[in-house]
This record gives sequence, C-alpha cells and structure tokens, in this order.
Amino acid sequence: MNISNAQQAVDEWIKTHGVRYFNELTNMAQLTEEVGEVARIIARRYGEQSEKPSDKEKDLGEELADVLFVVLCLANQTGIDLQEAFDRKLDLKAKRDHKRHQENKKLK
Repeated sequence: MNISNAQQAVDEWIKTHGVRYFNELTNMAQLTEEVGEVARIIARRYGEQSEKPSDKEKDLGEELADVLFVVLCLANQTGIDLQEAFDRKLDLKAKRDHKRHQENKKLK
C-alpha cells in the first residue's frame, strides 16, 4: 500500500466507523500522545531505562501504526497529498544530504 492508498483507507475508515475527523488541534494532541508512547517503548527497550513488566507487552509496531494513522488523518483534513509531499522530501534529502552523510566521519 502506498501513502495515497493509506490516506484513502483512513478516510474510508473515518467515514465508515468514525463520526468525523477530530479537529486538527485534537489530532495534534493525539499525535503527541502516540509519539510519547513510541518514545516510552524505545527508551525502555533500547535505551538505558529499565523496562517495567507492563512495558514488555507493548507492541512497537502497533504504536508506530497509531502515529501513522494520526499523521494520515492530519494530512487528509488539511488537504495534503502526503505521497506527493513525501516524494518531494525524499528527493530533496537525496540531493541535499548524500555527500553530507557520506563524508560524515561520525558515521564511519
């Protein structure tokens, strides 16, 4: 599934299962909450914090999917073609950052 298809799937889900999109501010708050859940898993599973028993059952993939879902909602409700925006950004990063990362001594 490409990003455009994912945006359409989210929109269809909202129309079928939801009442409407939450407003942009609410979705921004939800995005922050979901990113916090991802950060908690990463910090405890891959960082130096100890993992609580309740944290071990958390599914990182599911939490990342929650982040993606809210990002797709925000794109839909603000009229952003995220596939187009992502393609432009990837092209820009490839041109701008190729030599920078290749020549970064810290990455060798």
